Amino acid sequence: MTDLDVTTLRNAYDRQLRIEIPDPLPAGVTVEHDGPLVRIMGLYHGGFLSYRDLGGLSGAELDALIARQVEIFRARGEAVEWKLRGHDEPADLPERLRAAGFVPEPEETVVIGPAAALAAALPVVPEGVRLREVTARADLERIAAMEEAVWNADRSQWVIGLEKEIAADPQSITVVVAEAGDEVVSAGWVRYVPGTTFATLWGGSTLAPWRRRGIYRALVTYRARLAVQRDRTLLQVDASAESRPILERLGLVPVTTTTPYVYTP
Repeated sequence: MTDLDVTTLRNAYDRQLRIEIPDPLPAGVTVEHDGPLVRIMGLYHGGFLSYRDLGGLSGAELDALIARQVEIFRARGEAVEWKLRGHDEPADLPERLRAAGFVPEPEETVVIGPAAALAAALPVVPEGVRLREVTARADLERIAAMEEAVWNADRSQWVIGLEKEIAADPQSITVVVAEAGDEVVSAGWVRYVPGTTFATLWGGSTLAPWRRRGIYRALVTYRARLAVQRDRTLLQVDASAESRPILERLGLVPVTTTTPYVYTP
């Protein structure tokens, strides 16, 4: 792809995906606006801050905006994530977030590509593994247990959040597990973002003994088909360093980076 294509994809990403408001809102989820920021609370544990851009805020005005988020979540006793993209302005925003107590987590790469090409490929699922769409809480708990085994971190809030999303609008998200017998060995989900041309892919972690067998690729292809069935033309992924090479080989293009900055009271 040319630089122009990358720029076009990044512009589409900024225009269509940067304000991440669930629609319809799941039960217990609230959305508040603070200048250019959108503050989402109640979906997963803690809060999430998103924005298309910061409207030219800088210096003391930007510090005041950041400080308000810290005070709100300090009072709530909850963590909050500020999702910083690599092309965000002003250039000193990372330093201002760190000065306010936000801590950066590992950087990921935003990759985007056409859904149809991926959907046309046949998913090659390893022998003994099957892909299955799930909605039941018991299956979501099995996914969380697999993720906890991979990352050695609590994923119980994922069960609550995914269950809320499914209950609010079952047509807006599909969760897919890869199973070997009774064991969940990998899982991923796809969100069909309303009012956009995008479907976004999430998850994809795989238990160590089952890696390098094509399960991740099969999950991507399967979800690409689901996206095309719903008239989505573009796929977007926040790719880890491990998944980025696979996704680039499948035709997705890096357009920017994303780093979660997390404030924890």
